[in-house]
Amino acid sequence: MDTQNAHSGADSVAGVHHPIGRHAQHHPDALAVHEAATGRRLAYRELWNLSGSVAERLTAAGVRPGDACGIALDRGADLVVAMLAVARTGARYVPLDNAAPSRRSAAQLADTAARALVVAPGDVARAHALAPELPAIEAVRACADDPLVTSHPSGPDDALYVNFTSGTSGLPKAVVVPHRAVRRLVDAPTYCALGPGTRVGSAANPSFDATTFEIWATLSARGTVVVLPPVVAAGLDDWLELLRTEQVDALFLTTALFHMIAHERPAALAVLDTLLVGGEALAPEAARRVLAAGPPKRLVNVYGPTETTTFATYYDLTPERLDGVDRVPIGHAIQHTTLHVLGPDLSPVPDGERGELCIGGPGVALGYHGRPDLTAERFVTVPGAEHLGRLYRTGDVVRTDREGRLEIFGRLDRQVKMRGFRIELEEIERAALATGLVEAAVVEKTGEGASAALVGFVAPAGEDGPEGDALVAGLRAALAEVLPDYMLPARWIVLDRLPLGPTGKVDRVALLDGAVAAETMQPASTGPVGDGPPEEDPLPRDVLRLWCEVLDMPEASGADNFIASGGNSILAIQLSSRISEAASVDLGPADVLLAADLTELIDVVRRSTAGRG
Repeated sequence: MDTQNAHSGADSVAGVHHPIGRHAQHHPDALAVHEAATGRRLAYRELWNLSGSVAERLTAAGVRPGDACGIALDRGADLVVAMLAVARTGARYVPLDNAAPSRRSAAQLADTAARALVVAPGDVARAHALAPELPAIEAVRACADDPLVTSHPSGPDDALYVNFTSGTSGLPKAVVVPHRAVRRLVDAPTYCALGPGTRVGSAANPSFDATTFEIWATLSARGTVVVLPPVVAAGLDDWLELLRTEQVDALFLTTALFHMIAHERPAALAVLDTLLVGGEALAPEAARRVLAAGPPKRLVNVYGPTETTTFATYYDLTPERLDGVDRVPIGHAIQHTTLHVLGPDLSPVPDGERGELCIGGPGVALGYHGRPDLTAERFVTVPGAEHLGRLYRTGDVVRTDREGRLEIFGRLDRQVKMRGFRIELEEIERAALATGLVEAAVVEKTGEGASAALVGFVAPAGEDGPEGDALVAGLRAALAEVLPDYMLPARWIVLDRLPLGPTGKVDRVALLDGAVAAETMQPASTGPVGDGPPEEDPLPRDVLRLWCEVLDMPEASGADNFIASGGNSILAIQLSSRISEAASVDLGPADVLLAADLTELIDVVRRSTAGRG
């Protein structure tokens, strides 16, 4: 068992918002939030007053302690104000992904029985579209000093927020996280040095629990939340330059984004004091590239499921620790956390043997909202070891090495990670079947890092339904209405029937590794791209080459669409950066994502080249 003061300090604490109130009282002019893109700044006094004004409005709308309150805001100062405001009412906030399908967000509000929804100023129409029955509370950007609101004295087990993760039933699971769990994450962290004035970058999607670290850990330490624009909007080079000009001290990056930066601009991260990387397995070679090019003062591999509040383990990376390794350990427990490697009967396994990682301590969530059966299954008390408290069964297979570090080897189930998000493949399969377009569906993950993609295999439903490209188009459109973009397969492969193994179950190995995959997963043949022959106009040839390199395709057609060819936002950043460098143009990731096909992208690059002249 790996233990870091599991029950000291974090068990009996005030709500996570109370230290921020003290900062507003004793250090009112200290900088709390700074938006890099807009220049907007909030001192602690202004943050506290604005949150009090929003809290007043929530209370007037009927929000009471223990209620749920949705937040439909993009990353920014308004989001920080709203999170603090909901906490001050004693309610729990439910952060929504504004890029997710409206039906999914509406279902999350209904699932948590939300009593109100906080939206951006002037965005009441969005609130009414999502949940017309809910009061819409607009974020405020100016208010009188000292609103007459008393912060609710939240206890350690009072819920602070609800995050959704993918579920095998076809419905996302609502994880309820209490104040004590967040205090355990932010108080005296072993994984990152934070203090007054520390500038922490905020780059996570509000619905991703890395936001918990970025905002609550920073504000608790009297630091500054530096809100960064999306890399897709800013472009890779400009975004990395912001880390320098905004003097960001600490930053969390998803593993996929880190891998891409390590490949394209490994020296750019040297400006950081602490870089935390997590969400998926970290490639040793990517870490070595960054460490060799000019590393941040501290490079840390972090791991932790939503159910144990953002981070549970950490491992500092150095050239010596990475020498000769082919798997980066997830390391040791962070503060106030216990780690247990258990067998199927929940008994400890000997060091060096594989078992399921179970996590304990005050960071463990309350459970799944409205799912007592699933809560009882995943949050357990070990018979004969009740003193350990409730443990969360992660489903991750690990072992303890000879130096006491945890190594992770995969899953006990079919859960995968994509761009930092947990995905239950069964949820996608159930959604595909629910469309009525297919009679069988299997989804698998292929590749790793930035090139990782979801591939779906389906058999049409009946003889009268759509087939081939028409079926794929219908399936894509239907799933885009109910699933977020990171859960949409990049490729769909239509088969007459799915192959079965000896037991009568779908043979997943045959789908990905056998003749079926070999015959159906070939990219389109190379077609004409651009207006001129390669010898006269090298631009189409160069863009085509970079397109194939980034998407890991042997060939491509001018009619190929980036997303349909397996692209995603991370690969768009990579491709735009490489084209910009090769053609001496200023091409952004959005240009790649918005181009209808490869031919249109080449035209965009050509126009940029002409404009440069």
